[in-house]
Amino acid sequence: MWFQKQISLQARSRGFHLITDEILQQIPELANFSVGIMHVFLQHTSASITINENADPSVRQDFESYFNRTAAENEPYYVHTYEGSDDMPAHLKSSLLGCELSIPINQGQLAVGTWQGIYLGEHRNHGGSRRVLITIQGE
Repeated sequence: MWFQKQISLQARSRGFHLITDEILQQIPELANFSVGIMHVFLQHTSASITINENADPSVRQDFESYFNRTAAENEPYYVHTYEGSDDMPAHLKSSLLGCELSIPINQGQLAVGTWQGIYLGEHRNHGGSRRVLITIQGE
């Protein structure tokens, strides 16, 4: 069986945000799958998604600090600058972290580890809401 749905995530400030619950609230259909894979595709080039620690918020702060150093703003070699000083670094961060995940499904739930959650990396100062395409294959 296949299922696909586009969902929207609320607008967030720049940084890393735990979005697991927001995604799950929008796909109650997940309960219909005893086994499968959920593919999560973020339809943007200046944000990212990844899986990491869901308990301690300082991990998300450290992610933001690390990636701001790794892909800093206002580098003199950037050519793509007309959308703002945060735009080119946002594209780089999106490519480094990625815009898609594949997560196993077990008995109608995501089969993630105890301390794992889905992060949205919002890399723009004013990114707005974000579209996510959810595709589930399973039975």
